[in-house]
Amino acid sequence: MAVRTPKPPWLKVRMPGSPRYHELKSRARDLRLATVCEEARCPNIGECWGGGTATFMVMGDTCTRGCRFCSVKTAKNPEALDPWEPTNLAIAIAEMGLDYVVVTSVDRDDVEDGGAAHFAKCITETRDKAPKTLVEVLIPDFRGNVDHLRKVVDAKPEVIAHNIETVRRLTHPVRDKKATYDQSLKVLADIKVMDPSRYTKSSIMVGLGETPEEVSECMRDLRAVDCDFLTIGQYLQPTMKHLKVDGFVHPDIFEAWRKEGLAMGFKYVASGPLVRSSYKAGEFFLTEFIQKQREQQA
Repeated sequence: MAVRTPKPPWLKVRMPGSPRYHELKSRARDLRLATVCEEARCPNIGECWGGGTATFMVMGDTCTRGCRFCSVKTAKNPEALDPWEPTNLAIAIAEMGLDYVVVTSVDRDDVEDGGAAHFAKCITETRDKAPKTLVEVLIPDFRGNVDHLRKVVDAKPEVIAHNIETVRRLTHPVRDKKATYDQSLKVLADIKVMDPSRYTKSSIMVGLGETPEEVSECMRDLRAVDCDFLTIGQYLQPTMKHLKVDGFVHPDIFEAWRKEGLAMGFKYVASGPLVRSSYKAGEFFLTEFIQKQREQQA
């Protein structure tokens, strides 16, 4: 019988239980909103939700791709997009008084533009109903179509993220065959071509069999396309059906990568065993970067 590899002590977290956590969870249910925090079984859900940051997953809870690290369910033809979702999302964000919100999605290769217009509507609706909330979107690759990508860029969220997920050598089998390493780099590069002022962000999972040198190479590749922000975190096997953890990376190595990334020119690097793509996003962006930049511009 297969068994999971025991987790080291630095990967243990408290169960969520703050009043704000329960409030956010209840309201998301009322408005039929999915959160990637729950779908991806993120270990930081209590800390982030309790602190005023949440990550919502739009365009349904079923993905048209089958990445072997991800716990989100898959199908070739998911349900049609909900036209009221952007409005309901914005209402929830406004009611919850969120400081910073991350809007991500499943891949919807079955939709003509990959859901780009739906993403843009989520951004504009949130701008209208919660103007003080900073918006980050974590987008799919839209199959590399620049016209689809432009719909999101033109909506002007504060940050546009697209995850490269892993090093070049491990892209397959870690990611679905439709996703490629170079296509992800091109998405990030195209965003900067369309709007050089837009902040970009990406994320790397480790513990899948990569070498330290390959992680460094991946960071250099991201900087070569002017990626601004980077997160590096430990891969955790969501179920026995998913890829096994090859090894648990020590916190000291994560700290070394953080320093290395800053030396390469990333504006911010969050690197640690429990770090995820949107980990404590609001705390950093609100207090140390976006607000400061706005004050300087004003």
